[in-house]
Amino acid sequence: MAQPVAIHKVDTPRAPPQQDAMFAAIPFPDLSPEIFSIDLGSFRFALRWYAMGYIVGILIAWWIMSRAIANASLWQSGAPMTRAQLEEMVTWMVVGIIAGGRLGFVLFYQPGYYLSNPLEILKVWQGGMSFHGGFLGVVLGAWLFSRRNGLPTASVADLIALATPPGLGLVRVANFINAELWGRPTDAPWGVIFPGARAQDCPGVEGLCARHPSQLYEAALEGLVLMAVLAFLAYGRGWLKTPGRIAGTFFLGYGLARFTVEFFRESDAQFVTADNPMGHVLLGMTMGQVLSLPMIVAGVLTLIWASRRARA
Repeated sequence: MAQPVAIHKVDTPRAPPQQDAMFAAIPFPDLSPEIFSIDLGSFRFALRWYAMGYIVGILIAWWIMSRAIANASLWQSGAPMTRAQLEEMVTWMVVGIIAGGRLGFVLFYQPGYYLSNPLEILKVWQGGMSFHGGFLGVVLGAWLFSRRNGLPTASVADLIALATPPGLGLVRVANFINAELWGRPTDAPWGVIFPGARAQDCPGVEGLCARHPSQLYEAALEGLVLMAVLAFLAYGRGWLKTPGRIAGTFFLGYGLARFTVEFFRESDAQFVTADNPMGHVLLGMTMGQVLSLPMIVAGVLTLIWASRRARA
């Protein structure tokens, strides 16, 4: 296990009051973004942890949904779809995740660059996916699939929401392995010294700079905690019997988790300037917080709608 190292902050006009204190930090572990690679002439194929996070996350989601629809007692009037329909819907979800995630990243985070380089949009293997874009892609795909097959949309949404958190957690762990999307500088003992010139560009710090491992914060909140809450409500409280409750809880839970972690996460480079070092884009909020607000509102409204419908 990597041993903590000591970091010394020096006195600069922008440094915090405790800058001259010695504190411990964790060196970034010796991890490769690639699981393995194969060279075939000039062609190189590499399987990366990021891609594996999506693959395993989708497989886990399929398993969770298949178990849920096989348990008729979880639902008010039986499962919302058959196993054959589930297998078809998973294909729709994969398309929604990839297309929505990529287009969301292009539109939300780097529209200027991709407008000037439109062919780069297709190079998804180079990275660049947005959860909020992928979320919208899944919502659209689920709605179209439900309408096409005459399925109860709210229950389908509940099913997808119940199965989503494990994949979110795995992808965030992959972000950590990739040493990307790290957090703001910190002197907390669990701060991580991420590699790379930009990760080490911390005003007021001499030598190595430690940052919040915000990817792991998200993996814990969006993955483990949200998964546990939804599983408890679905299996322990029978919330799948009231269409919309699980989906509303997911919207609200993810929105709150992401909004909170954004206080510790470094903003994307394109939003950070000398006059805006925190990377705020609207009313003192980061882009991640701005995009999470509609999810929080949607979650509250969905829960209200589901509760009123249950009493009707």
